[in-house]
Amino acid sequence: MAARWTHGMTRTATRLATRLDGTGRTITATIAAAAVALLALSGYFAYQLYGQHQEEQRRQDVLSAARQTAVNFTSLHYKTYKSDSRNVLKGATGRFKKQFSAQTEELTKLVTRNKSVSKGQVLEAGVVRADEKTARVLVVADSTVKNVSTPEGQTRNYRLQLDLAHEHGRWLTSDVEFVA
Repeated sequence: MAARWTHGMTRTATRLATRLDGTGRTITATIAAAAVALLALSGYFAYQLYGQHQEEQRRQDVLSAARQTAVNFTSLHYKTYKSDSRNVLKGATGRFKKQFSAQTEELTKLVTRNKSVSKGQVLEAGVVRADEKTARVLVVADSTVKNVSTPEGQTRNYRLQLDLAHEHGRWLTSDVEFVA
């Protein structure tokens, strides 16, 4: 009796296996296609996230360079002006570097004669635009200036537009304009 029962089940199991074999292939193909699609979608989102991270890092690097230039540009001391001006020039390139270099000798005399001391600080800064090679930043800064004519000090406010260029792995200021 066991043989009959097994024989009858074998026929039914064979039919069921044949039906499931086609369905099983369809299910396997569907799962494989879904896995490939999920993998592709994950790769796309990872690439997008990486691009956003790169843009944010560039923005932070640009802001950091612009802030440092603004502080260096608005801070000076008549006893250390040669060093102060070198700090400005280290972060400069292009037109700004040429103009500042050309005026350094005259500025040194003026700062020394007036015994000028200025301590600058950046109040706000924002990126107007930035790509992989250039950027423009607006900076609001002030400085407290003391000299022979204002020994008690006077606060000066600055609105600066800085153009920056990415050279040799660094963001350098290529132009500075005072804006209203």
